[in-house]
Amino acid sequence: MDKASSIVLIFSLFVIMIGMGLSLTLNDFKRILKEPLAVFVGFINQIILLPVIAYVLIKILNVDPVVAVGILIISACPGGPTSNLLTLLAKGDTALSVSLTAVNSLVTIITIPFIVNFAVSEFMTEASRIDAPIGKIAGSLVVVVAVPLMIGMIIKRYKGAFADKMEKPVRYASSFVLIVVIAGLVVKESANLGTYFKNAWLIALALNVVTMSVGFITAKISRLSFKQAICICIESGNQNGTLAIHIAVVSLGRADFAIAAVVYSLIMFLTPLIPIYIGNKGKDNELSETLDESEPAGEV
Repeated sequence: MDKASSIVLIFSLFVIMIGMGLSLTLNDFKRILKEPLAVFVGFINQIILLPVIAYVLIKILNVDPVVAVGILIISACPGGPTSNLLTLLAKGDTALSVSLTAVNSLVTIITIPFIVNFAVSEFMTEASRIDAPIGKIAGSLVVVVAVPLMIGMIIKRYKGAFADKMEKPVRYASSFVLIVVIAGLVVKESANLGTYFKNAWLIALALNVVTMSVGFITAKISRLSFKQAICICIESGNQNGTLAIHIAVVSLGRADFAIAAVVYSLIMFLTPLIPIYIGNKGKDNELSETLDESEPAGEV
């Protein structure tokens, strides 16, 4: 992408993260102490298991190197801004979803640079290898993640009515921005899109389905409630696609790395229909209430 497109992408991500901050308060971070087990299980699934599963699937499916780097980039990203909405639609634990998105967004400022650096060194040949400086990537993440999150939280703290009014429009705008960014990349890489999509769709689908399943299973093994399990299921499979595209295009200067994030982003808006269906079934809602009363291990 050219410089103007990169600036637009940076600005768009900045606005998206401000929008995410508009929904956050300090209580969302304090939930780590109130519900340590639920937050811990969600954290482990998204920060540790997701990249590990991505790497294993890449090896099993013998994925193209460019796609492999892109898949590891998307696997390193925190939950997307729409994960809270999807959790709400699935009648999951929305408060937990907000906390996981907030906490993981800050933690990945540290973890993303190392995973990206590993991906480039592991899958790219010496001739095609590019620099992935950890410090530079971390610095850019502070600018486009931490700073706008804090701005959004400050607005929420001092202009609560305005923040509440803008929260939903910004949330929907986030999805629109992602669609526009994806469209731009499709046009940019149209000559190679067919090959990229052919190489990326299977690994993207496998990663999304496996991580969502593992998220739900580990939550139930940990005796969390049904609502918490639904939340962790969705959080495990819904990543910040715009951030992944930003890392590929702006930080690494490789639009081709972003194609895997594009394919994954399209898939991750379809697969949550399953937990949304399950969460809205009458008998599962009754099960949820029963489990909430009989399995308090996930709450303190």
